Amino acid sequence: MKSAVVQLPGLNRDRDMIAALTKISGHTPVTIWQTETEVPDVDLIVIPGGFSYGDYLRCGAIAARMPVMQAIKEKAEKGVKVIGVCNGFQILVEAGMLPGALMRNTSLKFVCKEIKLQVANADTDFTRAYAKGQIIRCPVAHHDGNYFADAETLAAIEGNGQVVFRYADGTNPNGSINDIAGVINAKGNVLGMMPHPENLIEAAHGGNDGRGIFASALDVIAA
Repeated sequence: MKSAVVQLPGLNRDRDMIAALTKISGHTPVTIWQTETEVPDVDLIVIPGGFSYGDYLRCGAIAARMPVMQAIKEKAEKGVKVIGVCNGFQILVEAGMLPGALMRNTSLKFVCKEIKLQVANADTDFTRAYAKGQIIRCPVAHHDGNYFADAETLAAIEGNGQVVFRYADGTNPNGSINDIAGVINAKGNVLGMMPHPENLIEAAHGGNDGRGIFASALDVIAA
Protein backbone atom coordinates (compact mmCIF):
# COMPACT_ATOMS: atom_id res chain seq x y z
CA MET A 1 0.00 0.00 0.00
CA LYS A 2 1.39 3.35 -1.07
CA SER A 3 0.24 6.50 0.71
CA ALA A 4 1.01 10.20 0.54
CA VAL A 5 0.76 13.02 3.07
CA VAL A 6 0.18 16.57 1.85
CA GLN A 7 2.31 19.36 3.29
CA LEU A 8 1.25 23.02 3.31
CA PRO A 9 2.55 26.06 5.22
CA GLY A 10 0.98 26.00 8.68
CA LEU A 11 0.03 22.34 8.80
CA ASN A 12 1.54 20.87 11.96
CA ARG A 13 0.15 17.33 12.16
CA ASP A 14 1.98 15.94 9.15
CA ARG A 15 4.59 14.14 11.27
CA ASP A 16 1.86 12.57 13.42
CA MET A 17 0.12 11.35 10.27
CA ILE A 18 3.33 10.03 8.71
CA ALA A 19 4.12 8.13 11.92
CA ALA A 20 0.61 6.64 12.07
CA LEU A 21 0.59 5.51 8.44
CA THR A 22 4.07 4.05 8.78
CA LYS A 23 3.13 2.05 11.89
CA ILE A 24 -0.13 0.75 10.44
CA SER A 25 0.94 0.04 6.85
CA GLY A 26 4.59 -0.79 7.40
CA HIS A 27 5.55 1.69 4.66
CA THR A 28 6.63 5.31 5.01
CA PRO A 29 4.32 7.59 3.01
CA VAL A 30 5.68 10.01 0.47
CA THR A 31 5.17 13.72 1.11
CA ILE A 32 3.65 16.11 -1.40
CA TRP A 33 4.37 19.84 -1.26
CA GLN A 34 1.67 22.41 -2.04
CA THR A 35 3.15 23.49 -5.38
CA GLU A 36 3.14 20.00 -6.88
CA THR A 37 0.94 19.68 -9.95
CA GLU A 38 1.07 15.90 -10.03
CA VAL A 39 0.50 13.29 -7.33
CA PRO A 40 2.52 10.05 -7.40
CA ASP A 41 0.83 6.74 -8.03
CA VAL A 42 -0.53 6.06 -4.53
CA ASP A 43 -3.53 4.30 -3.00
CA LEU A 44 -4.28 6.78 -0.23
CA ILE A 45 -3.77 10.55 0.09
CA VAL A 46 -4.05 12.21 3.50
CA ILE A 47 -4.35 15.93 4.25
CA PRO A 48 -3.41 16.37 7.93
CA GLY A 49 -4.45 18.96 10.48
CA GLY A 50 -2.97 22.27 11.53
CA PHE A 51 -3.50 25.88 10.56
CA SER A 52 -2.75 26.16 6.84
CA TYR A 53 -1.86 29.74 5.93
CA GLY A 54 -2.67 30.80 9.49
CA ASP A 55 -6.40 30.15 8.91
CA TYR A 56 -6.64 33.52 7.15
CA LEU A 57 -9.81 34.34 5.15
CA ARG A 58 -11.48 31.05 6.18
CA CYS A 59 -9.88 27.88 7.47
CA GLY A 60 -8.61 25.96 4.45
CA ALA A 61 -9.70 28.58 1.91
CA ILE A 62 -6.19 29.45 0.68
CA ALA A 63 -4.86 25.90 0.87
CA ALA A 64 -7.80 24.64 -1.21
CA ARG A 65 -6.60 26.79 -4.10
CA MET A 66 -3.04 25.51 -4.17
CA PRO A 67 -1.91 23.52 -7.25
CA VAL A 68 -1.66 20.25 -5.33
CA MET A 69 -5.39 20.28 -4.61
CA GLN A 70 -6.30 20.19 -8.30
CA ALA A 71 -4.04 17.17 -8.65
CA ILE A 72 -5.71 15.53 -5.65
CA LYS A 73 -9.15 16.22 -7.13
CA GLU A 74 -8.12 14.44 -10.31
CA LYS A 75 -6.86 11.45 -8.34
CA ALA A 76 -10.07 11.31 -6.30
CA GLU A 77 -12.15 11.37 -9.47
CA LYS A 78 -10.25 8.26 -10.55
CA GLY A 79 -11.12 6.51 -7.29
CA VAL A 80 -8.03 7.11 -5.17
CA LYS A 81 -8.94 7.31 -1.47
CA VAL A 82 -8.50 10.65 0.28
CA ILE A 83 -8.72 11.45 4.00
CA GLY A 84 -8.76 14.99 5.40
CA VAL A 85 -8.40 15.39 9.16
CA CYS A 86 -9.26 18.64 10.99
CA ASN A 87 -7.77 21.38 8.80
CA GLY A 88 -7.62 18.72 6.10
CA PHE A 89 -11.40 18.35 6.40
CA GLN A 90 -11.78 22.12 6.10
CA ILE A 91 -9.57 22.11 3.00
CA LEU A 92 -11.61 19.35 1.34
CA VAL A 93 -14.82 21.30 1.98
CA GLU A 94 -13.31 24.53 0.64
CA ALA A 95 -12.08 22.65 -2.43
CA GLY A 96 -15.62 21.44 -3.13
CA MET A 97 -14.68 17.79 -2.60
CA LEU A 98 -17.07 17.40 0.35
CA PRO A 99 -20.45 19.05 1.07
CA GLY A 100 -21.24 21.57 3.78
CA ALA A 101 -19.19 24.17 5.64
CA LEU A 102 -17.12 24.35 8.81
CA MET A 103 -17.72 27.39 10.98
CA ARG A 104 -16.42 28.82 14.25
CA ASN A 105 -17.11 26.68 17.32
CA THR A 106 -20.25 27.86 19.09
CA SER A 107 -18.17 28.49 22.21
CA LEU A 108 -15.95 30.82 20.14
CA LYS A 109 -13.02 29.05 21.80
CA PHE A 110 -10.35 26.63 20.66
CA VAL A 111 -11.22 23.16 21.93
CA CYS A 112 -8.58 20.52 22.69
CA LYS A 113 -9.81 17.40 24.49
CA GLU A 114 -10.96 13.82 24.04
CA ILE A 115 -14.50 13.22 22.82
CA LYS A 116 -16.62 10.20 21.95
CA LEU A 117 -17.62 9.29 18.41
CA GLN A 118 -20.44 7.10 17.22
CA VAL A 119 -19.86 5.17 14.00
CA ALA A 120 -22.93 6.25 12.03
CA ASN A 121 -22.08 4.22 8.94
CA ALA A 122 -19.89 1.12 9.25
CA ASP A 123 -20.35 0.14 5.61
CA THR A 124 -17.73 2.45 4.11
CA ASP A 125 -14.15 1.89 3.02
CA PHE A 126 -13.02 3.83 6.08
CA THR A 127 -15.16 2.21 8.78
CA ARG A 128 -15.33 -1.53 8.06
CA ALA A 129 -13.23 -2.26 11.14
CA TYR A 130 -16.05 -0.93 13.34
CA ALA A 131 -19.66 -1.89 14.02
CA LYS A 132 -22.53 0.46 13.25
CA GLY A 133 -23.38 2.41 16.38
CA GLN A 134 -20.04 1.61 18.03
CA ILE A 135 -18.72 4.32 20.34
CA ILE A 136 -15.02 5.10 20.08
CA ARG A 137 -12.73 7.63 21.74
CA CYS A 138 -10.89 10.27 19.73
CA PRO A 139 -9.09 13.57 20.47
CA VAL A 140 -10.07 16.89 18.91
CA ALA A 141 -8.15 20.15 18.58
CA HIS A 142 -9.83 22.89 16.57
CA HIS A 143 -11.36 26.35 16.58
CA ASP A 144 -13.59 26.02 13.52
CA GLY A 145 -15.16 22.57 13.62
CA ASN A 146 -18.83 23.52 13.65
CA TYR A 147 -20.19 21.55 10.68
CA PHE A 148 -23.16 23.06 8.87
CA ALA A 149 -25.15 22.29 5.74
CA ASP A 150 -28.34 23.78 4.35
CA ALA A 151 -31.54 21.78 4.72
CA GLU A 152 -31.40 20.26 1.24
CA THR A 153 -27.75 19.22 1.53
CA LEU A 154 -28.27 17.89 5.04
CA ALA A 155 -31.22 15.76 3.96
CA ALA A 156 -29.18 14.39 1.05
CA ILE A 157 -26.10 13.39 3.06
CA GLU A 158 -28.21 11.91 5.85
CA GLY A 159 -30.30 9.96 3.36
CA ASN A 160 -27.28 8.73 1.41
CA GLY A 161 -25.41 7.50 4.48
CA GLN A 162 -22.67 10.08 3.96
CA VAL A 163 -22.55 10.96 7.65
CA VAL A 164 -19.86 8.58 8.90
CA PHE A 165 -19.20 9.81 12.44
CA ARG A 166 -21.23 11.72 15.02
CA TYR A 167 -20.20 13.16 18.36
CA ALA A 168 -21.73 10.90 21.00
CA ASP A 169 -22.87 11.02 24.61
CA GLY A 170 -23.15 14.81 24.73
CA THR A 171 -19.49 15.37 23.78
CA ASN A 172 -20.15 17.59 20.73
CA PRO A 173 -17.33 20.15 21.15
CA ASN A 174 -18.31 22.67 18.51
CA GLY A 175 -22.07 22.77 17.92
CA SER A 176 -22.06 20.80 14.66
CA ILE A 177 -25.51 20.27 13.20
CA ASN A 178 -26.85 16.75 13.89
CA ASP A 179 -23.64 16.13 15.89
CA ILE A 180 -21.82 15.50 12.61
CA ALA A 181 -18.10 14.81 13.06
CA GLY A 182 -17.21 13.22 9.72
CA VAL A 183 -18.65 12.82 6.23
CA ILE A 184 -17.78 11.11 2.96
CA ASN A 185 -18.47 12.13 -0.61
CA ALA A 186 -21.23 10.49 -2.66
CA LYS A 187 -18.70 8.22 -4.38
CA GLY A 188 -17.46 7.00 -1.00
CA ASN A 189 -13.71 7.47 -1.49
CA VAL A 190 -13.18 10.88 0.20
CA LEU A 191 -13.51 11.18 3.98
CA GLY A 192 -13.35 14.35 6.05
CA MET A 193 -13.44 14.41 9.84
CA MET A 194 -12.59 16.90 12.57
CA PRO A 195 -11.27 14.47 15.26
CA HIS A 196 -7.68 13.19 15.05
CA PRO A 197 -7.66 9.37 14.73
CA GLU A 198 -3.91 9.39 14.04
CA ASN A 199 -3.35 10.36 17.67
CA LEU A 200 -5.04 7.24 19.10
CA ILE A 201 -3.59 4.26 17.25
CA GLU A 202 -1.35 2.49 19.80
CA ALA A 203 -0.86 1.80 23.48
CA ALA A 204 1.57 4.71 23.79
CA HIS A 205 -1.35 7.00 22.92
CA GLY A 206 -3.55 5.47 25.59
CA GLY A 207 -5.62 3.42 23.17
CA ASN A 208 -6.06 2.42 19.54
CA ASP A 209 -9.65 3.44 18.76
CA GLY A 210 -8.55 5.53 15.78
CA ARG A 211 -6.55 2.78 14.14
CA GLY A 212 -9.59 1.20 12.47
CA ILE A 213 -10.09 4.13 10.09
CA PHE A 214 -6.71 3.62 8.46
CA ALA A 215 -6.82 -0.17 8.79
CA SER A 216 -10.20 -0.25 7.04
CA ALA A 217 -8.88 1.72 4.07
CA LEU A 218 -5.77 -0.46 3.88
CA ASP A 219 -7.81 -3.66 3.95
CA VAL A 220 -10.01 -2.44 1.11
CA ILE A 221 -6.97 -1.40 -0.93
CA ALA A 222 -5.27 -4.73 -0.33
CA ALA A 223 -8.35 -6.76 -1.28
